[in-house]
Amino acid sequence: MRIVFAGTPEFAVPCLRAACAKAEVVGVYTQPDRPAGRGRGLTPSPVKLEAVQRGIPVFQPENFRSAESKAALRALKPDLMVVVAYGLLLPQSVLDIPEHGCWNVHASLLPRWRGAAPIQRAIEAGDRETGVCLMQMEKGLDTGPVLLAQSLAIGPEDTGGVLHDKLSELGAQVLADGLGLLRATVHLPPHPQPSEGVTYAHKLDKAEAKLDWSLPAPQLANKVRAFHPWPVAEAMLAGERVRIHAARALDESHSAALGSVLRAGRDGIDIACGQGVLRLVQLQREGGKPISAQDYRNARRDLLA
Repeated sequence: MRIVFAGTPEFAVPCLRAACAKAEVVGVYTQPDRPAGRGRGLTPSPVKLEAVQRGIPVFQPENFRSAESKAALRALKPDLMVVVAYGLLLPQSVLDIPEHGCWNVHASLLPRWRGAAPIQRAIEAGDRETGVCLMQMEKGLDTGPVLLAQSLAIGPEDTGGVLHDKLSELGAQVLADGLGLLRATVHLPPHPQPSEGVTYAHKLDKAEAKLDWSLPAPQLANKVRAFHPWPVAEAMLAGERVRIHAARALDESHSAALGSVLRAGRDGIDIACGQGVLRLVQLQREGGKPISAQDYRNARRDLLA
């Protein structure tokens, strides 16, 4: 079975490895090298690095609008194209090239959280369950029928980074199961997505990281977890802008001004919210490294004792 793999970030690397273990990966598509780091030098994607290490030909078109890009894909004679966080919407003319079409590994239980940031949006919304879907791709954004799905509980301490890693590995497992069945000529029945329950996981924006103390503490705690390790929640704390790496909500009533410091102790710094209290556990000052709330308190003698 000849597979073409399309993916870009670290999330897709375990799926590429799973594809290599189950079939012949004849080509890898990934986004063009982008500027990154302090020097802003062109940096290859994690998927490209993995493909080069394995000796797989790499293709990096800006898009598939040209006849040449489609001809190059057609020349690979793929039985199947596997797409995982590639970063491009594929036109129908590309979806039709492989014999078995194109499969997509998506990190949510569709139709909930279609789109770019399903992992973070699930945490932000307070979902207790997510998962991975193996989907037959259509022209629309994550609208295709589901071939296989596997659910996963979201732990109360799971951050965006932790859940990313869990779903990345789960995605590789689901893909491996699907490829094994396809190789065994077992038909995977497509299950059309229901029209009810559709939500969209819009791309993360750094401006969203600013916490609004008028919101309920549980909602703010979810944002802190969802936006870690990027873009990292930030807020004003006693006149200083800080980044918040870890926090938890306390079910506690108060009559204090929103955003004021209620307590600053060994266990954390408690902030008055629209509903309840947010306990800050790990913070980062401007230009500094993440530190415990206790270390921050020691550096800010002006906070409440």
